[in-house]
Amino acid sequence: MNWNAISFDWNQIRAFLATAEEGSLSAAARALGQTQPTLSRQVTGLEDALGVTLFERGHRAMTLTQAGHEVLAHVKDMGDAALKVSLAASGQSSHVEGKVSITATELFARYYLPSIIAELQQVAPGIFVEVITSNDVRDLTRREADISIRHARPEQPDLIGRLVAETTAHLYASRDYLDRSGRPDGLDDLADIDLLSFDEAENIVPFLQGLGMPVTRENMRASTASGGLLMELTRAGLGATFLTKEAADRFPELEQVLPSMAPVPVPVWLVTHRELRTSRRIRLVYDLLADRLPALMAAAADDQSAEKSE
Repeated sequence: MNWNAISFDWNQIRAFLATAEEGSLSAAARALGQTQPTLSRQVTGLEDALGVTLFERGHRAMTLTQAGHEVLAHVKDMGDAALKVSLAASGQSSHVEGKVSITATELFARYYLPSIIAELQQVAPGIFVEVITSNDVRDLTRREADISIRHARPEQPDLIGRLVAETTAHLYASRDYLDRSGRPDGLDDLADIDLLSFDEAENIVPFLQGLGMPVTRENMRASTASGGLLMELTRAGLGATFLTKEAADRFPELEQVLPSMAPVPVPVWLVTHRELRTSRRIRLVYDLLADRLPALMAAAADDQSAEKSE
């Protein structure tokens, strides 16, 4: 492939990146606020310019070809560079100012948002960030927040979402608790386990039963909307709860209960109102979150895996 002879259209590059990240043309179109036919033409135009097939077209999904993977490695660097230029230019503008509210769970906000907010202060010092920590899904349609970090895909038609990362949750308890109560060998052994939760029993018990856990309301020992307090209750040996691996692996006293149990998928969606993407300050924060969160989560997982292997 003669890269020197190719003249790139940045819109085609953005379309390709979004499609590779989102996995389908429809999802990529929503992420970029474009129509699907327009996005499809841009991707096809890049394939024509490069003379290669970048995607295998399925009924609903777009799968990268080997050539697509090779091109992706190059254009990701271009995308990062373009974002840095955009952030630097916006940060120097006195017009990029005002409040942007972000809602996320307490643990997610604690572990991932500080470094992003620090970078934002450097590139756009006129933006004031309000972080709302809550396990409840804030209603973006009523402007209760500008940007939401959710663990479920948005269903409302006036919201746009971008899947930025995926992780898993597992049942964890302290080693002290498991030493006292015993380590389960199978799902049936969870019938007497003490449970801690971020939600009330009538909501969480049906979910756990759907995972095959033979639990009832009597298993519930405490619930709290505070992710930090839930973590401390678990570390104190008061029961077991579901935590993401990245959160639990930060505390060596926590142990996965019944490792053979299937993990619970935890997608990370970045969501905002469609109209708000036209706001320069909200678009700036949204794009920075979309760019930084996947790398931060991947780095946290890699660091914890390295620590365990030492």
